[in-house]
Amino acid sequence: MNPALKLWYYAGGRVPVEHRQFVYEDVTGPKWLVRFTIRSLVQVTPLTVIIVLALVFGLGSPWPLAIACGSLGFVVGLYFALSYAPESVDYRLTKYGYPRGSATSGRRERNAVRDRERQAKYDAVWRRSEG
Repeated sequence: MNPALKLWYYAGGRVPVEHRQFVYEDVTGPKWLVRFTIRSLVQVTPLTVIIVLALVFGLGSPWPLAIACGSLGFVVGLYFALSYAPESVDYRLTKYGYPRGSATSGRRERNAVRDRERQAKYDAVWRRSEG
């Protein structure tokens, strides 16, 4: 995929369906939450700047108050985006023809071996019989 299309995707845009595998790998890969956070930051930041500028130049608010209001909006927007990250990426995949819940199941499959190894180590340490 070309860099401009990737940039469009990370800015919140939709890519053509022929890049559906890229989207699947993006939301199921090891650093999916980091990429989701960056995508959310890219989407929330311009809105925050618009709010601050509208408060200062449109309503005549003092800069510190406008920055505080914009910052609060930024934090709340990012909080809600991250709170619903798994559901959001699952829904994003449905737009590309994947069944509902594909991202979550894809991450589970990717992590299954690692989770079994961790559980085995935990059981070896904490589930020993004391007899």
